[in-house]
Amino acid sequence: MSARRSATAAVSLLLAVLMTVLGTAAPASAAPGSPRPRSLAALIDSIVERQLEDYRIPGAAVVVVSGGRQVLAKGYGVADIDRGTRVDARRTGFFMGSDAKVFTAMAVLQQVERGRLDLRADVNRYLTRHKAAFTIKDTYPGRPVTVRDLLTHTAGFDNSIIGRATAHPEDAERLGESLAEHQPRRVRPPGKVSSYDNYGVALAGYLVELVSGEPFAAYLNRHILRPLGMTRTSFAQPHPAALATERAGGYRPDGKRQVPAEGQYGAWTPTGAAAVTTATDMGRLMLAQLAGGSLAGHRVLGAKLTRAMQQRQFANDPRLPGIGYILEQRDRDGHRMLVKDGDIPGFHDNLALLPDRDTGVYVAYNGDGEDGRASWAGQELVNLVADHTYGTPRRAAVTRPGETGEFTGFYRSTRTSHSDLTRAAALTSSVRVTTGPDSTLTTTGPLSRDPGVTEQHWVRVGDGLFQEKGGQERLAFKDGKLFLASDPTVAYERLPWYESPVLHQQLLLGSLGVLLLSVTAWTLGALIGRRRRGSASAAPAGAQLARLLAWTTGVLLTVATGCFALLVADPNSLNQTVFLGDSPMLELVPVLVKAALGTTAAVLVCAVIAWWRRWWGWAARLHYSAVALAAVLFLAVAGNYHLVG
Repeated sequence: MSARRSATAAVSLLLAVLMTVLGTAAPASAAPGSPRPRSLAALIDSIVERQLEDYRIPGAAVVVVSGGRQVLAKGYGVADIDRGTRVDARRTGFFMGSDAKVFTAMAVLQQVERGRLDLRADVNRYLTRHKAAFTIKDTYPGRPVTVRDLLTHTAGFDNSIIGRATAHPEDAERLGESLAEHQPRRVRPPGKVSSYDNYGVALAGYLVELVSGEPFAAYLNRHILRPLGMTRTSFAQPHPAALATERAGGYRPDGKRQVPAEGQYGAWTPTGAAAVTTATDMGRLMLAQLAGGSLAGHRVLGAKLTRAMQQRQFANDPRLPGIGYILEQRDRDGHRMLVKDGDIPGFHDNLALLPDRDTGVYVAYNGDGEDGRASWAGQELVNLVADHTYGTPRRAAVTRPGETGEFTGFYRSTRTSHSDLTRAAALTSSVRVTTGPDSTLTTTGPLSRDPGVTEQHWVRVGDGLFQEKGGQERLAFKDGKLFLASDPTVAYERLPWYESPVLHQQLLLGSLGVLLLSVTAWTLGALIGRRRRGSASAAPAGAQLARLLAWTTGVLLTVATGCFALLVADPNSLNQTVFLGDSPMLELVPVLVKAALGTTAAVLVCAVIAWWRRWWGWAARLHYSAVALAAVLFLAVAGNYHLVG
């Protein structure tokens, strides 16, 4: 190398180091096809600063890597509101939530490379061989859950996460003990549908513990974090003191102030509980992924299995993007992105690899934002980086005429729990599909990642395949299910008419109206009757007991409804409540409904006796029967959503 070239290289290296330390982009010495760092930095500044203000998020950190190096790393806003600490992309730790699952997949694949795990093997082989305290129930004989199923969310476990988090690290159970105690039902055969599954990924991490003989956090530290130089990342509970002192606080808006969010710890570390990192550390992870599993001469995973993580391993519909091993595929202007989002109370993270441009971006926020908008904020930023990187104009969809009426109806997410009261979310979160003119469809419900978008319009571009008008989203219909291009880890199952959430809402409101009016009328009647003191002949004792039972039923169901309304009134705190399972309402609502189940049975008996013995006049008997019917209908719907204890 000539002296001039040596000097030029030295100056370029010095500039790159200075730009990185200052949190800005280096000059345009990146590899061909990489983003233009200087203009990208300005774009990122603009969008993140707007997000923090508009969505009420305290702080954020962003890192972009491209061409084999870090080109941008910057912090925004505050890490700790009380102390006023600013976010530092190199030192401020953020809980990474489900982005931790990428590490879990890498750990499992390391054990596959070493011959200790087989992706096609029944997980019970390892649980039995290593004398674990549990095995996976044989719900579908001949259809075992495999290691591969755990990494593609196709194991078929029910989604049940109430109480799986703790507010303090010392309260977390051991991983194996928690998995044994909280094994969910298997609600579908494995390998059929990809539906996001925290239990399955936690089990994958536990298999790593069993076959390696090391606790999961220690294993990651030894075999992935230290080799990659990720010195400010930890899965330990509690965190090392040096990391804990510079960790960001997580917050959620409460009126005009921000309050600390809790629920970041727990036993299921492989899914994201307790996992903390910095933006620049995640930049090193992305560099390793883009370089085939190695960084600075340290290989943590072979190139073959690194590619396997990034290649499609399963798709709910072959016409849409699928999932690799944990990394989800997503298209942007026809280009491939590999993404993983993380959401935990008070923290929201988004990681995206753009392998065709040797580029990656990671962003973390330490606040939920208004209406939970922080999770959408990350997607906004990822889209901006992808658009800037690819620079490809959006292609217009080619509409194809055809019949669309067969797709109308209500669809429910496969992530809906089959076993706990979070199932009640389906009352308002199901998706409705209606037809429009010229082979178009309209969907109403939370299909979009943007919480401000509840209605979308679609044009037919193929047999059962639709493109969003003015957008890039696609959806497909197959075998009575709806699939979304932007989320390969969920399916929406078409509901029969009697499962319609609108019908259920009408039944609940109508029944509750009858019960509430009756309770009010009987209460007022009793008070007036006391003042008259025997102006009318006393009703038989049985009739008095019958009315007391009906009144009690109405009160129980009215109070249960009020408690449930309080439970879900603040969507910003509901996520934390579900994770921690610490609200008395979670216990009280099912208990009240179950008590009403007993009194309703007695009311039904009394209704029959009332007609037989001619208690009261015919109008009063009809009213009593209507109350009994209202209670039955209310309980039938409540039972369908697991609100009965």
